[in-house]
Order: sequence, then C-alpha cells, then structure tokens
Amino acid sequence: MKNYSLTITTSLIYVCIFLKISIGFAQTKSTEQNCLLDSNKNSKLKPMTTNQKNVLGTDLQLASKDPLTGFFRTGFCSTDQNDHGSHVIAAVMTDEFLKYSLSKGNDLISAYPSSGFPGLKAGNIWCLCANRWKEAFKAGVAPPVILEATNVKALEIVSLEDLKKNAVR
Repeated sequence: MKNYSLTITTSLIYVCIFLKISIGFAQTKSTEQNCLLDSNKNSKLKPMTTNQKNVLGTDLQLASKDPLTGFFRTGFCSTDQNDHGSHVIAAVMTDEFLKYSLSKGNDLISAYPSSGFPGLKAGNIWCLCANRWKEAFKAGVAPPVILEATNVKALEIVSLEDLKKNAVR
C-alpha cells in the first residue's frame, strides 16, 4: 500500500509541476512546498498556506485571489529567498500608480497571457515590490496598502509609519 501512496503522491507532484509550467508560474522553489498533499481529504491537493506574519505582527492575510497575486501566486504576499523583488506589499491599484509604474518601465496594465499575467486596473489588489512602493511613496503616488495582507518583510525596506499613512481605512 505504501508504494501505491508514493505513486499517487509522485503523480500529483508531476501534475502540479505541469500546471505551474503551463500557466507560466514555474518557480525555483520546490513544487512539493507549493502544492501540498492533504491526506485527510481523499488525497486532494490544497493550495499552500502561509505561516508568515504581517506588518501588524499577526498572521498574514489573503491579499487577492482575483487577480491571483503574490510571488507564488497563492493570493498571499508571502516570500522567501527566491523573491529577489520582495513582492510583499498588498496594495490597491490606482490609475495614478499604474501610470507611474509604466513610466518607470514596469507595465502592470497590459495583459501577458503567455505568462499568465492578467494586466491590472484600478481597484485590483496586487503584491507589489517593496522598493517600487517606497519609490512611489516618495513621489507622492503610492497606492493604498492593506496592512493585514502586507508581509512583515516589507519593514526591512519601508517604515510601518509610512505604510500606516497609506493604509486602507
């Protein structure tokens, strides 16, 4: 029976790898960590959850499933050593910020179907790179942030005071 379970687990991991590559989100992080097997629910895959904290010191909350955001495309602004851009700030997109980002060479407006990127519009929630948010903050165009969904790692780059000034109320 153990060999059968191992075969199912291996098959599910291969399916997960195929799906990640097919939609353009293959990461260097181990697939086993992104697609966890839940043996208590008829061996169905469940999305990765996070044990990371937010800037308020509580559990990191979901940022967005529509569009699906986050470095790992789990909906959370979770991060690890592979996230060189530090996509940790849960921000509500504004037209002003999207135009600013485009002017800096980062087109978040256009869809890129081949990589699974939907293109963003005002009102969408997206896990932004902390340095881009800080730059936009200094320019006076930073989008509002959701503190409960903003990863504590953001505090390595921006201050809690600045985040609170732009918090969704």
